[in-house]
Amino acid sequence: MGARDLSIINTPPPNRMPIVTELHGFNEDIIREGIEYEVSRNGQVFFIHNRVENIKEVQAKVQRICPHVKSAVVHGQMDGTHIENVMFDFIQGDYDVLIATTIIESGLDIPNANTIFINDAHNFGLSELHQLRGRVGRSNRKAFCYLLAPPFDSLTHEARRRLRAIEEFSELGSGFNIAMQDLDIRGSGNLLGGEQSGFIADIGFETYQRILSEAILELRESDPQAFTEQDLPVAAENRPSGEKTFVTDFQIDTDLEIMFPDEYISNISERVRLYKELNEIKDEEELRSFGQRLTDRFGPLPPPAEALLDIVRMKWTAVRLGMEKILLKNDLLIANFVSDPGSGFYKSQLFVAIMNYVNRHQ
Repeated sequence: MGARDLSIINTPPPNRMPIVTELHGFNEDIIREGIEYEVSRNGQVFFIHNRVENIKEVQAKVQRICPHVKSAVVHGQMDGTHIENVMFDFIQGDYDVLIATTIIESGLDIPNANTIFINDAHNFGLSELHQLRGRVGRSNRKAFCYLLAPPFDSLTHEARRRLRAIEEFSELGSGFNIAMQDLDIRGSGNLLGGEQSGFIADIGFETYQRILSEAILELRESDPQAFTEQDLPVAAENRPSGEKTFVTDFQIDTDLEIMFPDEYISNISERVRLYKELNEIKDEEELRSFGQRLTDRFGPLPPPAEALLDIVRMKWTAVRLGMEKILLKNDLLIANFVSDPGSGFYKSQLFVAIMNYVNRHQ
């Protein structure tokens, strides 16, 4: 929408392979199998347990399951020098399993570690799970990520969605898909600020997009240098180049029959798709082409469909003239201009021209 540029990195480094991601309960057989397989190919294992108070118990359990492996513990409450020594020894290959909290979440590149277990995975955020999974698979070896969580029936709806998303999007370059899932699960919040939970699910995508569009236009008015013309959302369709826009949302209330009748387009999903396509049309040429395609597919336009296309034309004209709402009933049209009395619309040449026209043609 022009608020910020967005770059997507889809291409992984050469020779990388997708990380095999599996969801399990806390299963000792799975843990044993995963650790022993990794150690058998001279690799190393991360075991993530994000509770400092009982992390030693987890180490004891891992030692019991796999008595022949060497393990170490690292967490954020340890002395910095101790952490550094443990990590150095792990990198050197002195330990087979590193039992850690999320202290290893980012910035860690150990190509020899290619299996990770994430205990109580349902308590982690989606981006956190993605970061943790990224600690393995950093070489040309096949890597494995095991998400350990209670049965799905006992989890919240959001936790189930997070685990399904991280399991589904395991391909290289799928970070953007995970980010979109995260946005959908948590709500968008303030896209440009610090708040990370929002209300997009409550108000709907279209309304949210309209509100965001209005906010960007307000920013542009207060600081014209901040945006170029190409950066801005096109709030008013059919707008002549250089003409200032004062209306971002338009409503029409009418007693006319304006629709695609059921008998004209019987398929409900197809009707919805065509309404959406119609809403995105920006000029008369596109609208004529749209009408022609309808005629070719479904036959001559019935009067309600023709009226619908005319309403789209009326919308373009109304928005260009600074009208936010039109009431069209009983052969009477009432137009409502910009609702904000402090809007620059009422000081513009456009408003003056409209008033002069009305005075001349009462």
